[in-house]
Amino acid sequence: MDISKYRVPFKKNLSLSDYPTDSNGKFKTREDAEKLLEKNIKRMAELQDKLYAHDKFALLLIFQAMDAAGKDGAIKNVMSGLNPQGTQVYSFKQPSAEELDHDFLWRINKSLPERGRIGIFNRSHYEEILVVRVHNYLQPEKLPDYVMNSKNIWKDRYRQFRDYERYLYENGVWTVKFFLHISKDEQKKRFMKRIEDPAKNWKFSSSDLKEREHWDEYQKVYAEALTETSTKFAPWYVIPSDKKWFGRTLISEIITKTLEKMDPVYPQMSEDKLKNLQLYKEQLETES
Repeated sequence: MDISKYRVPFKKNLSLSDYPTDSNGKFKTREDAEKLLEKNIKRMAELQDKLYAHDKFALLLIFQAMDAAGKDGAIKNVMSGLNPQGTQVYSFKQPSAEELDHDFLWRINKSLPERGRIGIFNRSHYEEILVVRVHNYLQPEKLPDYVMNSKNIWKDRYRQFRDYERYLYENGVWTVKFFLHISKDEQKKRFMKRIEDPAKNWKFSSSDLKEREHWDEYQKVYAEALTETSTKFAPWYVIPSDKKWFGRTLISEIITKTLEKMDPVYPQMSEDKLKNLQLYKEQLETES
């Protein structure tokens, strides 16, 4: 499966309309895709075990999307085979008063995965250049005037994000970012299902409709943010998400290939330790 065409090139002007929302990839049937998803889930579990034992790298997975694009379901399904002991999931909401008294990366830094673990961010620091920008939520962040009055405030934030993610990479934390790309029509269908299905009523909020009113602005802001921050240290992938089964398979393929590129290995035992293991084995075998 070719994942390169879904990767966002750095600093190349593009529109999200350049990327499909509805795709089968090259799968003939949904069942073919689900077979690959199942295979990747097993492979990820194997690689996660090595990553945990190796204890030198961490993998940070960031999920961003418009409402109803399927972030929660993708995380639940794609990560279903991972060992919870080696996985950390954080969902970022509106900053608290304590968080607003710190720099905007403070709460992100606290939530980074430890070495050997896979961290999953359901939304992330990218809200600081998406929601904050669309709704002009800068004032609560208590920034100094020379920042608030700067004409380059968003370009500066892009640079800060690139520098931060390069810093993470140089400390063994690999970052992969997913934008789940859904069409406006498909979002409407999913909202209607949430309203009509009693089992899904809890998922719907009037705020979802208010955000939908800013659809075009979000598309523009996302496109700029993705191209400005998709680097070799922390690439963005645009995931067609009108068909959930295809998006989940693509995500699993990207994660699997990233873990394989990290190439985690089990720690090698010294000769002395191997000899000791043989002695322990013999001791156990001679027990009555």
